[in-house]
Amino acid sequence: MKAHEYIISEQTQWALNRDIPLIGSKGCRGRRAYTLELNQNLFNPLEPDVCNSFLQADGKEISGGPCSPAKMQAVHSSAALSVNVFQYWKKIRQVAVIAVACGFCPKESCPSLEIRFEDKFPIDGIPRIPPNIDVVFHNADSSQFKRFAVECKFSEPYGLHGDKGLKPAYIDSVTLWSDVPKLYDLAKKICPNDNCFTYCSLAKIDLGIVQKQKYCPEIGNTKLSSEIKRKIPTAGMFEIGDPSLQDFHSQA
Repeated sequence: MKAHEYIISEQTQWALNRDIPLIGSKGCRGRRAYTLELNQNLFNPLEPDVCNSFLQADGKEISGGPCSPAKMQAVHSSAALSVNVFQYWKKIRQVAVIAVACGFCPKESCPSLEIRFEDKFPIDGIPRIPPNIDVVFHNADSSQFKRFAVECKFSEPYGLHGDKGLKPAYIDSVTLWSDVPKLYDLAKKICPNDNCFTYCSLAKIDLGIVQKQKYCPEIGNTKLSSEIKRKIPTAGMFEIGDPSLQDFHSQA
């Protein structure tokens, strides 16, 4: 069984084991991998401010209808994953605990104060929808890193459609990449098609962060961590995407 199918099968079984009814992507049609109600796919209902963040975001993750469930209702939704992992710590005001668990900072000196969902980071000169970063930790003004950025991936890296690659418009503006030459090298390899990586969205997000740092000095440095950093020494993005995270809170 391929990884993508395995994840959806395991998540579907997770719902069935808890007597959570599932519907198709078009209600009565499509694979039954969506919960009947959004809250059935979440450990806790969306907090008002978190709900507002998703309503203002460009991904339309919680916009659904009678015949078409919201994206976040998918049992393999990476947006649901981000909420299930991070909202709890935001709600109980223990942001530093999850920041330390992610490896962003040491326990004795963690600067994280707030978590925001779907933070937008426009890219200068690119008239497109700006990257909406899944989770952004806002840190103390005295911190070396003013932001910790998290991009959550669940089943996407294992999908059948692959990554569509980076639009040429991003590559044509060389000045955008002046501070991240290694990221630019990767960007050229995945433009216009990404045949060797699954990092197109992460490259755009990294560029968005770099641009915001340049034109919004108040946010200072942003710590971009692990997965992509192995290939790009100057920038990276922390990814969370593991089926076992559905049981995260029971282990915490």
